[in-house]
This record gives sequence, structure tokens and C-alpha cells, in this order.
Amino acid sequence: MPKDYYQILGVPRNASQEEIKKAYRRLALKYHPDRNRGNKEAEEKFKEINEAYAVLSDPEKRKQYDRFGSAEFERRYTQEDIFRGFNFENIFQDLGIDFDLGRFFKFGERSGRGLGFDWSHFFSDLFGTFEPSSARSFRESPPMVLELPVTLEEVAQGGEKVLSIAPLGRPEKVKVHIPPGVKEGQKLRLAAKGPLGPDGRRRDLFLKIKIEPHPLFERRNSDLYLRQEVPLSTFYLGGEVEVPTIYGKKVKVKVPSGTRPGSKLRLKGLGLPNQNGHRGDLYVEVYPKVPSKLNATQRELLKKLREAGL
Repeated sequence: MPKDYYQILGVPRNASQEEIKKAYRRLALKYHPDRNRGNKEAEEKFKEINEAYAVLSDPEKRKQYDRFGSAEFERRYTQEDIFRGFNFENIFQDLGIDFDLGRFFKFGERSGRGLGFDWSHFFSDLFGTFEPSSARSFRESPPMVLELPVTLEEVAQGGEKVLSIAPLGRPEKVKVHIPPGVKEGQKLRLAAKGPLGPDGRRRDLFLKIKIEPHPLFERRNSDLYLRQEVPLSTFYLGGEVEVPTIYGKKVKVKVPSGTRPGSKLRLKGLGLPNQNGHRGDLYVEVYPKVPSKLNATQRELLKKLREAGL
């Protein structure tokens, strides 16, 4: 069942960081295992409030949690992702609680990167669920994937976006190239822009494409559909009508005489690029333009048309 971190800490969704910290301090002191020895329920509660605070105290993680919701956030973020950058030592010392770092750090040979953090000991000790020999090891945990909204114009012509990301806990700007013809659900890889791996190197970050709805065009694979109002007389007499395209320019399309309302007029090559580099088509669905008010001349002409059987 998805976890409601706000409910766990007993704070509203618009709570300030200070309110979140106060709630966490109160609950951490109440449910700390040293004060509830042998109480499994208190131990589980203590784990919950630490997880909730690790997310809500981090502006970027809180933003992602608020954006995606509980269930989607849990699917995207592992326990390791949630607690990365969360300083237990400072927090517990601030609460006046003893925190034995020796249980969580491995003091091996010094290297250029300094002492490494033993995530396997940390999570097995705190949560009892992390087994370094299992398929859920940190090295094998799912890659970090964020959703990237793109417009139909960007799908048609490609483009670049500058994003602000914070996989290491601090904001950084990255430039993302969006290739023409990008697909819904396609993932773009940003090399070495994700969180740190167990070897101290940054992992890759993936951006999952989400194509936003368009106010004018409907996308069906590589083809686009556009509803266009046409004067009633054009259906009977024929003519031309100017229509917009996803590429920013307007084009004229010929409406043959006798065209029926709802007919689709095909404009070849004005759809979206596909995998082969070719474009789909634009289909213009024509419907009669019915004025809300008629002037005297229009009313008189319509009466004559009715008298003539039209």
C-alpha cells in the first residue's frame, strides 16, 4: 500500500520545512528503539518516520513525491535513493540520540575518494531488508528515471531543453537534446548525470518522454488530425481554406464541391517524423461553420435557398 509521508509525520501537505522538522523531532524521540526496547511496533514506526523525513526534508525529493504521488514515487525511488544524502549523524546528534557510525561505515584502506559508505550494512541494520548478495543490491537497483514532458512541436522539429535536476541533492542544470520523431515512453540517456554508484562514480540518468496534448492537433502514430470549420457555401460550391500546421506555417487546402461534413482532406507529409525519417500526413476534418447570428442579407438568402429546396 502506498505510503503517505505527510500522514506519517502528521503534517499538512503545505507544511513548511520547520513544521516538518518539528514533527519529525517529536516522533523520532517518541519511537526511538532505545526508548522502546523490544517493541516491534515502535521500531517499524521509527523506520517509517525516518523514511518520510528523508523525502519531505529534501526539496527535490519532496517535489518529485508531490508531483508523482505515493505509488509512482515508490516505483521510481528505491530505499537507497530515498536515503542518499540524508545525514543521520547530524540529525540524531541534534536530537540528543546516540548514533554509532561504526555500524554503518566500513573503515578500510584510504583511497583518493576517502572512506566509503557501506550501504549494505546500513540498510540491513536499519531496515532489515537489504541483502548485498541478493538481486536487489545497490549496484543492480533500477536506474533513475524522470518524466520529461515534450510538445508536439518538439516531436515534429526536435529541440533542446535546459533542465534543473538534483540527483546528488543540489540543483544542477543540464541541456537535453530532443530528436525529431521522439516517441511516447522513449527514454533519453544522460550519461553520468544520475546518482552516485557504489564505486563513487555517477550513474546514468534517464528521461522518459511524455508527449503533452495539443490544443489543435490530435496525434495518431505519425499522423495528425485537425478539425477545421468551413463556410457552408464552400461545401456546395467548393473553394479553399487556410489551415495551420505543426511546423508553424499555414497552408491552403482545396475543398471540392459536394464535400460532406466530417470528410477528411489529406495533406501529405505534414504529420510527424517516423522511425524511417519520413513524415506522416495531416488530415483535416472539415465541418460547417454555423454563425451564432445572421445578418439581414444572410437570412434572406437562406430563405431563398429553402424555397429552392436546399
